Amino acid sequence: MDRGVSPTRWQRNLHPSPFRERLTQIHEGIDTAFASPGSPEAVTLSDGRSLSADQEIVTYVARDLEPYRGFHIMMRAAVPLLRSRPATQLVIAGGDGCSYGPPPDGGGNWRERLLAELGADLPLDRVHFLGSVPHADFINLMRLSRAHLYLTYPFVLSWSMLEAMSCGVVLVASDTRPVTEVVEHGVNGLLVPFHDPAAVASGLVAALDMPMAQRLRLGNAARRTVVERYDLETIGLPGWLEMLHQEFGLPRPR
Repeated sequence: MDRGVSPTRWQRNLHPSPFRERLTQIHEGIDTAFASPGSPEAVTLSDGRSLSADQEIVTYVARDLEPYRGFHIMMRAAVPLLRSRPATQLVIAGGDGCSYGPPPDGGGNWRERLLAELGADLPLDRVHFLGSVPHADFINLMRLSRAHLYLTYPFVLSWSMLEAMSCGVVLVASDTRPVTEVVEHGVNGLLVPFHDPAAVASGLVAALDMPMAQRLRLGNAARRTVVERYDLETIGLPGWLEMLHQEFGLPRPR
């Protein structure tokens, strides 16, 4: 290998030293002009109901609803969260496949498995599965959200977390690598232990209970983090072009 690229420090450090020295840390980049704060549109659910910005909405998004992204933890945390917050609506976006890990033993998908596990403890009139959504709809969800939950095992960091931060949402995220490269507890988001559904629920309640000034401070700091460290136009793309110039002699763009 002449040269490799790693999007996070944690991924780079997983490699043995001889390879690590040939890895440049460059994130792919986030379109922070597209993923930005704005006025959200109401979301119409499949049953005809509408969710709007004047409601207390918690969001969770993953490519697919599976344990690698903490779907099982989120669902278990939803029980105490919704029990303690009778007005909260939980909006979940993601497919029923498996992008990274195996399906549940015995067949089916993880959504069905967790719904069966939790049964009547989960108020399904306030839990809304949207399936996979277009990118623009995801951005609208982030603008609509009072608190966005991102959970992951130590694994590849989702662009969706950075895009959520770029939208200025109050983020509650797992205290796992490489999340902790980006999120500082109480500064640009809240960190919660991955394996503790009760603590995840408490973190979401804390986010929902924040005074507006604190919400704005965290949301603004979250966006600033992404703009300053992960922006596509000013950080990601220039980093790639500079690496290609230095390593392979490709001309710098004029």
